[in-house]
Amino acid sequence: MNKVIVVGGGAAGLLAAVAAAGQGARVTVLEKMFKPGKKLLIAGKGRCNITNVCEVHEIIKNMPGNGRFLNSALRQFTNEDMVKLLNDNGLETKVERGGRVFPVSDQAKDVVDTLLKILHDLGAEILTDVYVAEVLTDADKVIGVKTKSGKVFKADAVIIAAGGASYPGTGSDGSGFKLAEKLGHTIIPLKPSLVPLTSDSPYIPDLQGLSLRNVQATVCSSGSKIASEFGEMLFTHFGVSGPIILSLSKTVASLLEADKTNIDLLIDLKPALTLEKLEARVQRDFAQYSRKQLLNGMKDLLPQRLIPVVLDQAYLDEEKPVNQISKEERRRLVETLKGLSVSITGTRPLAEAIVTAGGVSTKEIDPKTLHSKLWQGLYFAGEVIDIDGYTGGYNLQAAFSTGYAAGTAAAYQ
Repeated sequence: MNKVIVVGGGAAGLLAAVAAAGQGARVTVLEKMFKPGKKLLIAGKGRCNITNVCEVHEIIKNMPGNGRFLNSALRQFTNEDMVKLLNDNGLETKVERGGRVFPVSDQAKDVVDTLLKILHDLGAEILTDVYVAEVLTDADKVIGVKTKSGKVFKADAVIIAAGGASYPGTGSDGSGFKLAEKLGHTIIPLKPSLVPLTSDSPYIPDLQGLSLRNVQATVCSSGSKIASEFGEMLFTHFGVSGPIILSLSKTVASLLEADKTNIDLLIDLKPALTLEKLEARVQRDFAQYSRKQLLNGMKDLLPQRLIPVVLDQAYLDEEKPVNQISKEERRRLVETLKGLSVSITGTRPLAEAIVTAGGVSTKEIDPKTLHSKLWQGLYFAGEVIDIDGYTGGYNLQAAFSTGYAAGTAAAYQ
């Protein structure tokens, strides 16, 4: 039986171990934290968005960071396979809005416990508080790993599944990139993906905690529209967050990396309505509230806290009577409702990102086996690879699928 070492006990590492052990390999998982699966425990706000029920081509579409590289791995171990694995081992799952899959219990801990139970039943060994400092090689192949304490673990195959560089408190501290770089692998520069955005807009403190649904947010640079997302967003004490903001954050990070300035977020507060239809709607409201001040004449259109901000951007006096608003002023208001501007100054730090963009170059990894093209017996899985996607279960499925493909191939190394 082949001896397989898995570096990292997160989503990719645990599935790599499941696959390798399931093929009869002797598997040891080396996890630097005191418990495996720490990042999994906080996934989906502690509920763990396991995967998404959409078709494989849709998963790839929702992985803008080298999604095509995942085609083979996603077909070897699909989202259906992942759900079945958990269901067959006693964990019930459910599908929610947008095809997101969660445990029925709404407890991420149950997902981790189920995976650990599977590994226990397969006879895999999981060692915690073990920090791998080096991958050992001989000629053109890997022969094991050496820990920080100097202990050597011999192996026929090594799978690096040490995560990215976000949420370092979970063990995802970038150490996997260092191991790969020492072996001569190219590391695509790291940047945050799925991370909140910062703003110096004077309105932000007044809007903190306000959530908006069914809005369209567009990232603009020097007046040019770059990318848009529809859905939910949230104003925070530092700027903006929420699902559509996280999805746009990689675009913002790339603009910042290219030294682009004058980045704005344009929020269409009424994306279902054209300018003309929205103007007609505003006219109806104004007819109803004609004797009120403008601030009170818009209460059916917007959340109360947002009204002064919209009026200020439209250069309108909130105390002006509704029946005194001119056609030009009304048009200005409608245009602001279709494009509320929030200046963007940056992203929150990489350490706060849900996912790391960048990592080991996909050009140096076989997409079918996740085997290194530089070293015999070396494999990669999960976020350590230069892959990243949107929220909705796609990143976890990528981790599970690459882990499974790497583990299956490593068992026969």
